[in-house]
Amino acid sequence: MQETIQRGSVQSIDRAVAILRCFDARTPDLGISDLSRATGLSTSTVHRLLLAMLENGLIRQTAQRRYAIGPLVARLAHATGVPATLRDAAMPVLRRLRDDSEETAAVHELLPTAHRMVLDQVESRHQLRRTYTEFGIPVPLPQGAPGKVLLAFSPWERQVAVLTGRLEQVLPNTITDPDVLATQFAEIRARGYAKSATERTQGICSVAAPVFDYSGQVVGCLSISGPEMRMSPERLDELGALVAPAAWEVSELLGATTAARDRGVQQAVR
Repeated sequence: MQETIQRGSVQSIDRAVAILRCFDARTPDLGISDLSRATGLSTSTVHRLLLAMLENGLIRQTAQRRYAIGPLVARLAHATGVPATLRDAAMPVLRRLRDDSEETAAVHELLPTAHRMVLDQVESRHQLRRTYTEFGIPVPLPQGAPGKVLLAFSPWERQVAVLTGRLEQVLPNTITDPDVLATQFAEIRARGYAKSATERTQGICSVAAPVFDYSGQVVGCLSISGPEMRMSPERLDELGALVAPAAWEVSELLGATTAARDRGVQQAVR
């Protein structure tokens, strides 16, 4: 009997979490029918769960008799220091990446346009090192490892829009052949990180891995970069093995789950 009660309690928690996951920036408030369709639960089950969640502050009722995230969720996020932005989530991880790799680590944000932007960095302690200077300046996709990884994990339609447009040759090693890039994107998705060797900045090699948000969409990436003299192909793969789990750690801080990420990645595949 006790085991049956425990299983029922866990199921209720799972269902309550499924309801909470329905809310995001695009759908901040939902009705019972909306939640029923999104979760696959009956309307009576959703209604019963919402009553309990209302009592505990997990959900609140709006003036239109719809439902939204409740005050307890906001208080817990504030009290426990849950990072509110990509930069906030990334900075502690970047410091550890710099220490582990002894190279410069940075966080990049995917912009609504076909560009990315450097948000911040933690510089290598080497005298000869990579130093980002273009903070806040849009950088075209897919230039460099950060640009390639962001585009590789973007929806297929966005990849096509960029690859069929003008691809600027900024350095001799810059890849501008759309077929070569499309092949690289498939390899990046399979490997989990991108590599570049003096493709955007002369003498600099980089690796980068994607960061996802709660919806499973790529929103940015982490990178490790340094001078070509220290970046053999083998070393790039070693750094890739560091940056990929670090980027996923940031993703989890932003609310990502493996299920949501996998759904997002499917949109990147033709």
